[in-house]
Amino acid sequence: MSGEVLINLTPMETRVAVVENGVLQEALIERTRRRGIVGNIYKGRVVRVLPGMQAAFVDIGLDRAAFIHVHEVMPPGASPEEQLAIGQLLSEGQSLVVQVTKDPIGSKGARLTTHLSVPSRYLVYMPDSPHNGVSQRIEDERERERLRELLERCQLEQDIEVSGGFIVRTAAENVGQEELFADMHFLLRLWRKVGERKISAPCPSVIYDDLPLFIRTLRDLMRDDIEKVRIDSRENYVKLIEFAEEFMPDSSARIEYYPGERPIFDLYSVEDEIIKALGRKVQLKSGGYLVIDPTEAMTTIDVNTGGYVGHRNLEETIFKTNLEAANAIARQLRLRNLGGIIIIDFIDMEETEHQRQVLRVLEKALERDHAKTKCTGVTELGLVQLTRKRTRESLEQTLCEACPTCAGRGTLKTAETVCYEIFREILREERAYNAETYMVLASQAVVDRLLDEESAAVADLETFIGKTIRFQVENHYSQEQYDIVLM
Repeated sequence: MSGEVLINLTPMETRVAVVENGVLQEALIERTRRRGIVGNIYKGRVVRVLPGMQAAFVDIGLDRAAFIHVHEVMPPGASPEEQLAIGQLLSEGQSLVVQVTKDPIGSKGARLTTHLSVPSRYLVYMPDSPHNGVSQRIEDERERERLRELLERCQLEQDIEVSGGFIVRTAAENVGQEELFADMHFLLRLWRKVGERKISAPCPSVIYDDLPLFIRTLRDLMRDDIEKVRIDSRENYVKLIEFAEEFMPDSSARIEYYPGERPIFDLYSVEDEIIKALGRKVQLKSGGYLVIDPTEAMTTIDVNTGGYVGHRNLEETIFKTNLEAANAIARQLRLRNLGGIIIIDFIDMEETEHQRQVLRVLEKALERDHAKTKCTGVTELGLVQLTRKRTRESLEQTLCEACPTCAGRGTLKTAETVCYEIFREILREERAYNAETYMVLASQAVVDRLLDEESAAVADLETFIGKTIRFQVENHYSQEQYDIVLM
């Protein structure tokens, strides 16, 4: 499988597209005014302690106070017996050094932890944890053991005493001691600077700011199967090359400046794919389709055969549609950056072997997702449950806002419904004010219905109240809007 990373930079935003085999798999967007803050370390102040929730709110200098749970304040590895109440750990007005684990999403503030860590290309340094570890995505036990030994050797060879622990990242698979040593040395130097800022920085303030998106992309997403990284900014291309030569020398030859007149995101139809990813319906090549509905609590995905009728029998048609849907769902989760609880309603399959194969294809497709996912299998109702770690806003939350007309419902009241609301409102006004004439201001669709299908009802209402009702079209009104003027 071959891949490319396309980076589009403007003064207002940075956009990154991860393309595999010519198909967009992931889109990352960061606006200058709303830059993601996951990974940033702040010196904050506790503004409120909530004993009932075993949590606290911390002011880190954002519009909304951030949230921290008691588990994120206790020392790493503390047993349940050692658990303390939040009031014993934090008090209002106390300064606290914290790291953001989740961006502010919707009405929720950022999520915090006191278990600090700083990443590099191959390692993550955890200054407060004495343990070393290796990414679970490295499955070869021999390679895991080799990396553990290399890690310990590098720690012994550092010119300063190393406190804390390290996690070896997936990207470190098959790398040598020299690369790990360089990464470790960089992280320890970085942490010394953070330590100095912790003492001198005012409260609240940032004491460690993670790399900008286009450099994080190189650090976190660069794999052996990424053939090219194309960037359309000459100035930032130079920065990317400098970073690569210092920390990822093997990658610098794959970084290209893209000077083309055609916008970089027009390659592989990235712009079109992003627009499709904002839609509710996803068409499958077979003729089937997915319906994706994100809600506050979870995301539901429904699989339908649509126009696919198959060639043999119903069970075979359903099985093939579900197999295609499993791959499409894994891609959509990455592309839309959907997180939290995800419920998938595959088309019901009678054969247990077919269920097992579809589940296996889904799990295999999810392996390429850098976000942590966990699939719990098929429930008694035939639904597949999985969770995907949510650290930032979804693509829809980044690019869209709730419709001001329907307030995010996705539906509008019919013109008929609005007409009957107007009738009821006129009756209320008549009982309260006893006006001489009523003027109804409404949208074109509503007025048309009042003068046509509902004209008999309007006449009956005029007779009942003994008053004249007039109508006026307001072109800027939505279908649900209306006003009744007493004259």
